[in-house]
Amino acid sequence: MAAVPLGSGELAAEITAQLSTRLCGVRLRGRRHPGAAAPTLVAVAHGSRDPRALPAVRALLDRVRALRPGLPVRLGNIELDRPLLADTLAELHGEAVLVPLLFGRGYHVTHDLPAALAAAPHLTGRIAEPLGPHPLLAEALHGRLLEAGFAAGRGSTAVVLAAAGSRAARSTRDTEHIARLLSDRLGGLPVLTAYASAAAPTVAEAVRELTARGHDRIAVAGCFTAPGRFATQCAAAAPGIAAEPLADHPALARLVLHRYDQALLARTGSGPESPRAATVAV
Repeated sequence: MAAVPLGSGELAAEITAQLSTRLCGVRLRGRRHPGAAAPTLVAVAHGSRDPRALPAVRALLDRVRALRPGLPVRLGNIELDRPLLADTLAELHGEAVLVPLLFGRGYHVTHDLPAALAAAPHLTGRIAEPLGPHPLLAEALHGRLLEAGFAAGRGSTAVVLAAAGSRAARSTRDTEHIARLLSDRLGGLPVLTAYASAAAPTVAEAVRELTARGHDRIAVAGCFTAPGRFATQCAAAAPGIAAEPLADHPALARLVLHRYDQALLARTGSGPESPRAATVAV
């Protein structure tokens, strides 16, 4: 078998596949009894009024279920769409792992998700890292760019990586890290971050900056799980190619499971002796 470069999306996927075979004996607290059900994977989406959003997220979760048959997978939206996260958690029992379908450590990840678990004392739960930054995310972004007709070898090409935006500095750093991973995957092409709200620059401003640098082919890659107001707003500012939201891209589904597995294998967790909602460091 050929060696896989360290840090690549392929390596991460292989690690995820190997870990999944070991999780039947893992328990959030103590030892899992033989035959016990795996903790429920609760995928946490932001929610949107766009009617295309919920089908896109459900398609992603269908792909997750296909990759891990038998794993209980549920959806909870933070706002704007049903099922709401609070309602999903109220219906569960036992153990759950909340996997944010979000791409940085903004307010929703650091405040809303721990608060949701604190309001569900009947559950033993923990919170996985958001989906970004990670090489599998760069793989999904690259894939959507290619589907939109992106070709790196024509003209002076560059990419704007569009994200929702956050006032949290850690979230902005996460987006910048994602941009570096995408640039590496594109062979070093310039990738400039831009935001729909709460941070700068906007997509239009990033496009102007890249144009001033001499780039005549600028594509926009959207760091969005599903269609919505921000995704539409960012795509509309693209001077040319605008990639579709990531939705059910196979690499994103693998990343969801990778974050779930990391959370289960983390040593810190929710128990009487530790914080109820433990965010896994990677």
